[in-house]
Amino acid sequence: MADQMRDIKLEAKLGFDRVRKSIEDRCSTEYAADRVSREEFSSDPAEIRHRLVLTDEMRLILMFEESFPTSGYIDTLPFLRILAQEGSNIDLHSLGKLRTMTETSRKILAFFSSIKDGVYPALKRMTSKINVFPEVSRRIDAILDKTGNVKDTASDALYEIRRQIKDKEGAISKRMNSILKKAQTDGYVDSDAGIAVREGKMLLPVNSAFKRRVPGFVFDESSTGKTSFIQPAEIVELENEISELNFAQTREIARILSEFSDFLRPYVPELISSAECLGEIDFIMAKAQVALDYIAGMPVIADNGEMNLRKARHPLLEKALKREGKQIVPLTITLTPAKHILLISGPNAGGKSVCLKTTGLLQYMFQWGMLIPTSESSEMVVFDRIMVDIGDGQSIDNDLSTYSSFLDTMKEVLSTATDKTLVLIDELGSGTEPTAGGAIAEAILAELDRRGVYGVITTHYTNLKLYASGQGSGVVNGAMQFDAKNIVPLFKLDIGLPGNSFAFELARKMGLPEAIIKDAEQRAGEDFVGMERNLRKIVRNRRALDEKLEKIRNTDKTLENITGKYQKELEGIQQKKKEILDQARKEAEEIVKGANRQVENTIRTIKESQAEKEKTTEARKELQNFLGALAGAKLQEEKNKEDYLENKLKKLAQHKQKEKERKARRGGSKPDTSAPDLQDAPTEKQRTGPLSVGEKVRIKDNGMVGEVSLVSNKAVTVIVGNVSTKMPLSKVERISSNEYRSAMKEVRDSRPSTIVQDAALAERKLAFKPEIDVRGERVNDALEIVMKFIDDAIMLNMSSVRIVHGKGTGALRDEIQRFVKATPGVASVKDEHIQFGGTGVTIVTFE
Repeated sequence: MADQMRDIKLEAKLGFDRVRKSIEDRCSTEYAADRVSREEFSSDPAEIRHRLVLTDEMRLILMFEESFPTSGYIDTLPFLRILAQEGSNIDLHSLGKLRTMTETSRKILAFFSSIKDGVYPALKRMTSKINVFPEVSRRIDAILDKTGNVKDTASDALYEIRRQIKDKEGAISKRMNSILKKAQTDGYVDSDAGIAVREGKMLLPVNSAFKRRVPGFVFDESSTGKTSFIQPAEIVELENEISELNFAQTREIARILSEFSDFLRPYVPELISSAECLGEIDFIMAKAQVALDYIAGMPVIADNGEMNLRKARHPLLEKALKREGKQIVPLTITLTPAKHILLISGPNAGGKSVCLKTTGLLQYMFQWGMLIPTSESSEMVVFDRIMVDIGDGQSIDNDLSTYSSFLDTMKEVLSTATDKTLVLIDELGSGTEPTAGGAIAEAILAELDRRGVYGVITTHYTNLKLYASGQGSGVVNGAMQFDAKNIVPLFKLDIGLPGNSFAFELARKMGLPEAIIKDAEQRAGEDFVGMERNLRKIVRNRRALDEKLEKIRNTDKTLENITGKYQKELEGIQQKKKEILDQARKEAEEIVKGANRQVENTIRTIKESQAEKEKTTEARKELQNFLGALAGAKLQEEKNKEDYLENKLKKLAQHKQKEKERKARRGGSKPDTSAPDLQDAPTEKQRTGPLSVGEKVRIKDNGMVGEVSLVSNKAVTVIVGNVSTKMPLSKVERISSNEYRSAMKEVRDSRPSTIVQDAALAERKLAFKPEIDVRGERVNDALEIVMKFIDDAIMLNMSSVRIVHGKGTGALRDEIQRFVKATPGVASVKDEHIQFGGTGVTIVTFE
């Protein structure tokens, strides 16, 4: 069966566009967000069932399974598709993303391999498309360390290049100090002078008179011209060698990535399939998380044409009411082939439109493949299409009035509606002269009834209520309950009775003069007023009957509890009886043993008395008295126990007979057994777990968003625009791709003019100090301060800066220099001239 194409106006009227947006916001990947956008309303029962089962299984996993990975879902398809082309190479950042993807795939497969067969079968079949290649993971781990940097051991050549770079950097510092000392000894440099640094280069402050005697290049002069700053030729040569080694390092890393790309290319088709499957899981997980928010469940797909919405709740309205501290009133609606149109009437603001929209939204969610907030015993019918007329459709552009718009919609409905169509019409026939409008509305209702169209329609027209009350009609009346005493709506739907407008009662409550109301009642006529009065009476009687039925149901529940209690007591009695009999047997054995001893004593007495008549008679009498007393006591005890058991069994039998007779008198009615809703369902499992390369995050301090490029146990490197920033893990929070896109759009939309930006940068540059002192700080705190300092320097286009960290053990210096060297945009990292701090100060030069 063909799917109904996505109708943006229909989704907006029903409120499904907001549901779709909620799901899209939960997606971590662009693939999943795109799936939310592309997923359409389906009229294929098998497809709907498949979508619902997948979402319901994921809902259960999020509720009960801690080992299922809920993070690590990132976009890898863009670079994998490029990588499939011959000659293309993977970059370092994409390699980190690929490692995150393979690790997530491994965790998913491990989860489904650990569960029993038959548990989550649909998701298990779907994830069978995921492939994990241990050799690919091993190769990646051989190239990247835990933070995402290329290991020294990625290749022998890279190891040797990096070793030489370290040796050369150490040699420059040592050689420069040696040259300085020799120049001081030779008198070319003042004894109290030290190594100077200009634009990141280490220079000797040579007396200009001797500048020809020091081999090297004159880089600068003092303002007086007395001092020439010379870069020794040896140092120039060493720096050139380091530059060449850095170029060689870059080439070697590129070669390693190229070699890995060639190795990976045969696996790319399977990796693309795995990436798409991970995207599908991300999409389904987003649906399941929203379902947990809505406390939604999976309904039954009916094949007999009966639609039973039980304890249905409008998810958007419920959320709004919760913010106000209010509770939503659940809705129960039944439509069958015999009674396929529900005509709801009642006072304004009584909840008629909410019933209509709840039905429409939940039906659309169901056929889109989304779990719905109802009792899981609800039964849903699959329709070919949903058609609605909700709200004021007037249009100045199209020269349509409200009623003209209604007629235009009805023309479309009458041209296409069948018994596979759900029609939702708010205020049928309103917007024109009541007599003509009511007649047209009744004719339309009769035609929809004749075709067997399913629908929920609201109205105030009395003729439509009478049509629904007619014999043989496929329309059933429904009324929104109203507290006539307090003149307030109850927002409860009664099916089977037409609603009362309560127009006169509302007029009295609003303070309209009584004379006006009386006049209005006379003008309405006795028939109308009488009918309204009878409707109110019927409603009162119906409510009294409902209260009695509720009492009967409560009584039935109480009786069932009592029956259960008696049943347990009977089982206890039977167990007690068994224990008593066992104890009686033991006591009988002891009694027999005592009787034997008494007989033996009597015989011994007779023998010892040599058969004297008096003694013998006395001994026999004592024995007879002992046996008689024993038998009497046992008989009385057994009689008492038997009487107790008989009385208990007799009472239980009488109780069961009375209950059976009571049910027979009521025609066998049973308590309401409809399944409860999901109000006590466990809360949503939020996406947790460590951050992975490629995930989107927000910086808590300033609200900026970016993408993770490196992750360690304590810190994370985030790419924000063109700037890479390292910070502690506690400073960031994971966000979805949709939130990332929204934040980036806001930044673009709110970006000020170039003139304002330049002025702001100029002001910051004037306030910026090119030196920072982190002496006395702990390593982690110092690194955070240095990170912000370097970021500001890069942003303000500074040429170089000084970091004062002190000498100490050298640990802080090493950590700072290692971090700064790994920062993009840094050209060189050197120790200060010995005269200006030496190894206690680091000079950072930018590209």
